Amino acid sequence: MSMLKLQYPVHTLDKQLLLPSGSELSEDTLNHLISSNKSVSRQSHSLLEYVKKDLLDLLRLPPYNVIFVDQKQTSELLTVMEKVSVIFPVLQAMNYFKNHESYTYSHILITFALTTLLAKDLIFDYEVMMMEVASCPAHDIGKICIPLHILKKSNPLTPAELSILKHHAAAGYVLLCYYLKDTQNLSAIIARDHHERNNCSGYPRGISLTDRMVEIVAVIDIYDALISNRPYRNEAYDNRTAIEEITGMAERNEIGWDVVKALVAYNRKEKPKFSDCVVSDQKRGAPPQGNFYGVIAEENKQNLDADDK
Repeated sequence: MSMLKLQYPVHTLDKQLLLPSGSELSEDTLNHLISSNKSVSRQSHSLLEYVKKDLLDLLRLPPYNVIFVDQKQTSELLTVMEKVSVIFPVLQAMNYFKNHESYTYSHILITFALTTLLAKDLIFDYEVMMMEVASCPAHDIGKICIPLHILKKSNPLTPAELSILKHHAAAGYVLLCYYLKDTQNLSAIIARDHHERNNCSGYPRGISLTDRMVEIVAVIDIYDALISNRPYRNEAYDNRTAIEEITGMAERNEIGWDVVKALVAYNRKEKPKFSDCVVSDQKRGAPPQGNFYGVIAEENKQNLDADDK
C-alpha cells in the first residue's frame, strides 16, 4: 500500500495552510506539522452543552424516534455524551456547518448519538472509549476544506468534484493530528478511515476496516446519509430500503455483520440483542426518484451546458 498523498491542500477555517497539495502524510511530515502548532491551550468543551436542543429535535424525527424510543436508555446515553469533550476547533467547525451547511451539521449530531448507542453493545468499556475520543463529532471535520458549492450541489458531481469531496477524509486526519498533536489519536483515525471498507474498496487508502469504533462510524455514516434529506435527491431513502442497502454491503463484505445487526435490532420494536437478530435477505425497497447518490456527471457535457447559459 502506497503512502497517502494529499491531492488538495489542507487549511483551517481561518484559511491557515497546514499542508499543500502533493504532501505525503508520513510520520515525519505530520510530526513536523504538529511541532509547528505552538498553541499551548488544549482546553476542551462539552459538545452536548452546545448542541443538546438540536440533537433532541433530530431524535424525535422518524426513524430515530423508533431507535431512541426508550426514554430511560436515551437519558443514560445523554449522560455519557455530556461527558464527551471536544476541542475548540471542533466546536468552531460545528458552528460553521450549522450556519452554512445544515446537512453536515445534522449528520454529525446523529452520527454522534447513534454511534454512542451502538458502541454500548459492541465496544467493551464503551464509556471509557467515548470519553477518550471525540470520534463522531469530528468525523467529518475535513469538510471545512470542501467548497460549499460542492457540498450543496443538487445535481450529479463531476469526477473532479467527487475527487475534491473525497479529500475530506485525509483533510480531517491532518486537521485532527494538528489540533490534537497526536498522529495515533482515534478521532483522527476515524476521520481518515470512515469511508474505508472491509474488502478494501473504500478510500482514501483502500484498506480493510480493523477497528470496531471506526466500523461503527462507517456504518452509521452510510445509514444517516441514506435516510436523511440531501441536496442531491428530492427525497430520502425510506428506512427499509436504507437497511437493505446496508445489508447488501455486508453481503459484499464491505462492512461487518455485527454492526449491521445492531443497527437492525434498534430499528425493531422489540429491540432484540444484536447477537440474536436475524437479518432478512429479501430486498423489496427501491431508491427514491430523482436520486443522484452515486451518480457521476459527464464533465465535458456539464461544462458545455454551463457555457450555453
